[in-house]
This record gives sequence, structure tokens and C-alpha cells, in this order.
Amino acid sequence: MSAAFRKAAKSGQRPHRERAQPASRQKLGLLEKKKDYRLRADDYHKKQNALRALQKKALDKNPDEFYFKMIRAELQDGVHVIKQPKDEVTPEQVKLMRTQDIKYVEMKRVAEAKKIERLKSELHLLDAEGKKPNRHMFFFDTKKEVREFDIATHLDTVPELVDRVYNRPTIATLQKETLKGATDPAHLKKLAQQRKNQYDLLKQRIEREKAMFVIAQKIQTRKDLLDKTHKVKVKKETTTSPAIYKFKFQRKR
Repeated sequence: MSAAFRKAAKSGQRPHRERAQPASRQKLGLLEKKKDYRLRADDYHKKQNALRALQKKALDKNPDEFYFKMIRAELQDGVHVIKQPKDEVTPEQVKLMRTQDIKYVEMKRVAEAKKIERLKSELHLLDAEGKKPNRHMFFFDTKKEVREFDIATHLDTVPELVDRVYNRPTIATLQKETLKGATDPAHLKKLAQQRKNQYDLLKQRIEREKAMFVIAQKIQTRKDLLDKTHKVKVKKETTTSPAIYKFKFQRKR
């Protein structure tokens, strides 16, 4: 016995029971609850109000009214889509624009290449990070010479200059001439940081020059595709290389 039925029995009221679905209507599903009826009724009235508002708007419309979206929009799958205006350009104009683009990119790439050569000539890439270290091999006849080998004595320089790959004077040179350049550790550290910054800049310029070369190749490929000659794609385009097409051979007169 449900709680509502027991409560009605105690109060002396007649308990309410849900009306059973007639057998002839069982195929139509369960009876609609009061809450479902309200939701359906609210939805019906909402739609009727929207239709009345549209009808009033249509009656109040000016027959001479015009705005550009009337001709710039079209219906696609029940949705209004704005038509995109087409650029009125000829194939010759497109080729010319592509040519100007590739000329500009090529000009910037050549400028980067000149800056790279200038930086390389200044830095000489002697102690750049990532550079493969040089190997200096010494040959000896006996194992005793190997054990007694001292690289500073062999190179005739002071031990502090052994690790340098450039500007490594001999002891005789140091005795004859005064040491030129910075000797303060703080100043040397500052110079090393400046040199590192220059190498980082050189690396960035090399990467930029490579990227511009790839862009120029892709622009040239798109320009070649404007030709109506039959072509077949051989290799897809990647971030580091353009797409490769095989064109049908045509004999030129």
C-alpha cells in the first residue's frame, strides 16, 4: 500500500487511483501525465505566439523595402548563408600577383643570406654550441712518452690557454709581447655572453632563411599549378617541402 493511499485512508477520504489504459489504446503508449500536458501546451502556445508575431511583421512590411542581404544570402540546408564575393581577376593577373609574391620572398631570403655570411665571417664558428669538436691527435713511439705527455709543454703554451681553439700564443710570444685584450674574468664572461648571443642570432637567421626558401618553393608550385597542363601529385606538401607534381610532357613549337 502506497503512502498516499494510507494517508487518504486515515483521513477518511476516497483514495485516488490512476485511470487504467483501455486495452484498445495500449498500442498508443502510456497515458499522458499532467506535467507532460502542461509542457506540450506551453510549447504549442509559444509557437502560436511566434506565428502571430511573424504574421504581424509581414503585414507591416514595406513592399519597397530593400537591403543588400536579400541578394547576398542564400538558403543552404535550411540555413541562410552569406554569399562570398568572388574576386574578379584574370589568370594572367593571378600569375602576376604570384610572381610579385615570390620576388618579395626571394628578396627577403637573399637579404637574410647576406646577413648570415656577414655573421659567419665575424664569428668564424670556432666555439659555437652544437659544433662538432675538433680532434687533435698526437702520435708517440713508446708507452713511456704517452705517460709523460703534457699537452701544454707539447704545444709550447701556458696551461690556462690549452682549452682555447683560437688565439693561443706560445710562451716565446708571451715573453716578447705584452698580452693584448681583456684579462679581467668579469669582462671575459661578458664577452663570452655576447659571443653566445651572436651565435643564437646566427642560428635564428639560418632557420629563417630556410623557412623563406620553403615558402618560395611553395609559392612557385602554386604558380605552376595555374597551368592547365594535366598533372599528377607525386608527393604531398609538408612543413619543410612543397608538394611535388608530375606534369604531362608537351612539345613546344
